[in-house]
Amino acid sequence: MMLAHPAVLRDLLTRYDALHALHAERGDEDARQRLADVSYTLCVSTGTRDIETALHHARRQLARVEADRGPTS
Repeated sequence: MMLAHPAVLRDLLTRYDALHALHAERGDEDARQRLADVSYTLCVSTGTRDIETALHHARRQLARVEADRGPTS
């Protein structure tokens, strides 16, 4: 399976977290649609079918990338 670039995943996770908070705060149609869009993109990018699994896979992939880089000075 192809893996999304870590920068893309990082951006999607950041957008998801911000939109999730916005939707919880405002709950309007615009926020809901934007959250649905980024959720769909995360699912496609991780090869999954639901957002919870997509979030898990994206975070796990980013953790592996960070671990492979080793400590930064």
